[in-house]
Amino acid sequence: MSFCCGASMLGTKGTLRHIRTQIHNVPLLFCPVCHHVEVHHLVESEYEILAEYAHGDGAPEVDFQEYVEHRDVQEMFENCVNHENEEPLEVVRSQIDMALDLLMVAKEIGDAEWEQQLKKRLNVLSQRRHKLKNKKTMRGLS
Repeated sequence: MSFCCGASMLGTKGTLRHIRTQIHNVPLLFCPVCHHVEVHHLVESEYEILAEYAHGDGAPEVDFQEYVEHRDVQEMFENCVNHENEEPLEVVRSQIDMALDLLMVAKEIGDAEWEQQLKKRLNVLSQRRHKLKNKKTMRGLS
């Protein structure tokens, strides 16, 4: 399981830009709180090699899946708590539940700094949940 700013990261595939080359279908980890993105550690070296070769060849875009030995994506993201194909509101709820659990632990061990970080994360997640609920309500009205 990968974490960023204490939130568990989502497993997904996406497009990254390396200098002037866009690389599609890269296995990524995405933080739902701060929106940090990183290449999945299992394919990080392959990504770097492909990115350098593609840039050196002047390719404007490449598909990661075409050049790198296929890995089972489901297996790659099996330790992620949430995935991109889940309902966004459920992802946020899951992240809030985990943050609340961690907040209880932080309070029990008396780690004030960690408590503050978790409270900030909960604030961000709460705002995100509110936006998603409003968006869902607006769609229901139209």
